[in-house]
Amino acid sequence: MPPRLNIWSACRALSTRAFAQRPQPGPAVLARGMADSTTSRLPEQNSGKLPPSMLPQSETPAVTSKENETALNQLRMIEYGLSSHDPSVEGHKYGVPELPLPSQKHNKHRYDAVVSQVTRLLMKDGKLAKAQRDMAMILNYLRTSPPPKLDPSRPLLPGAPPASHLPLDPVLYLGLAIDSVAPLVKLRGFKGMAGGGKSLEVPVPLLARQRRRTAFQWILDSVNKKKSRGSGRTMFPHRVAEEIVAVVEGRSNVWDKRMQIHKLGTGSRANLANPQVKGLI
Repeated sequence: MPPRLNIWSACRALSTRAFAQRPQPGPAVLARGMADSTTSRLPEQNSGKLPPSMLPQSETPAVTSKENETALNQLRMIEYGLSSHDPSVEGHKYGVPELPLPSQKHNKHRYDAVVSQVTRLLMKDGKLAKAQRDMAMILNYLRTSPPPKLDPSRPLLPGAPPASHLPLDPVLYLGLAIDSVAPLVKLRGFKGMAGGGKSLEVPVPLLARQRRRTAFQWILDSVNKKKSRGSGRTMFPHRVAEEIVAVVEGRSNVWDKRMQIHKLGTGSRANLANPQVKGLI
């Protein structure tokens, strides 16, 4: 009995029916279809030569920028056994600094030694910025002040410039005033060595930083003993600068302290011969 005819059986028959295979054209037909001529001939055979698309292209230069050229030069130097970072062989964009570096080129020591030490002696409660501002005002006062009138009875350090040149260099002005009044020695007491429980005073030399510290402490003591002439952030630096000018002119009582220390040191220098002191200094 034939199968029942309905729409589902018709769709099943259409889906399983195979399409007729199309004939494939030969190579001559393909060549003719892609050529301008209508003759039936085979494509020309290359005599062992590659098509132009498969030929090796010329190599592009490896150096395409300055950075690549520098890297290749470093590799060649390493191949020859040389250091790729030798300053005498490899150039630098900004040049190599000369060693040793100057003192002003160091980040933490770029200021003058006297200015740096005095700034920290001015500092109170750890406020370094305020001390630096006061130091800037002191140097500005010394720069704008008239030339000091020197006192021949209280000479400055040997080799000091003329008084008219001091305002031109306030850092030199400040350092000259402090070093000129700084004591060379201090008295050190050895308890019980003088007999009867008395201390034996012996002069001891001071280093440069110790001398400057003592001298500036004397200057600050003299400033604090004077009466204030007003208030404001500029009053204290101006008073310190005025005392420095007075030191250079020989009007400050700091000179008397220095003279007194030197007299006591000269009088007690005989105590250096004491056998109990020789191994302690």
